Amino acid sequence: MPEFAELLEGYKRFRKDVYPRQQARFDQTVAEGQHPKLMIISCSDSRVDPAQIFDVDPGDIFVLRNVAALVPPFEKATAQPEAPAAIEFAVRMLEVKQVVVMGHGKCGGCKAALAHSFDNTEPGNGGLLSGWLEHLSEPAEAVGRALGREGDDAEHAMELAAVQQSLANLRSYPFVKEAEDAGQLKLRGAHFAIPDGVLHSLDEETGDFEALA
Repeated sequence: MPEFAELLEGYKRFRKDVYPRQQARFDQTVAEGQHPKLMIISCSDSRVDPAQIFDVDPGDIFVLRNVAALVPPFEKATAQPEAPAAIEFAVRMLEVKQVVVMGHGKCGGCKAALAHSFDNTEPGNGGLLSGWLEHLSEPAEAVGRALGREGDDAEHAMELAAVQQSLANLRSYPFVKEAEDAGQLKLRGAHFAIPDGVLHSLDEETGDFEALA
């Protein structure tokens, strides 16, 4: 199929150009292991690649990607352990210094959560997504009451609310809260606007997302 063939062409470019430039860095990470200082929780959306957005080298960031960049609350960690396991590994084993939850514009997961578009569906036909997006039920209700469940303004508000919900959920993890209270870990929120490529950073004192130059 042509899609995989195109992927291999990209691999060839990587082997020819990128890997030789980065070989010293790869060699260092092989010898010393990975020691990223920062974890990014981002959406699986194909347009939002943290390594590309932040232009980082191999080994610089530990990345968790899932639909809508969600963090389940600690009480659901056992039932949905994939994201919590990655968070535990980053905070407890890698001892990252910062965790960034990065939402983005035109997020299909946030739009679906706001519209309840997967309600009452079977697993494999949207039901799995519905179960995952339940983590956004409270902010979706709040945004829906304030702005409705359709339209650009409501969807944008939902994307920002999702970041704040995941940050709140992160603080429900005892080892995250302990590290944050001790000053060993900083939690940050961000939103990447795909149409103009601008990153917005959450000011936790004001609750506003401010554009970065």
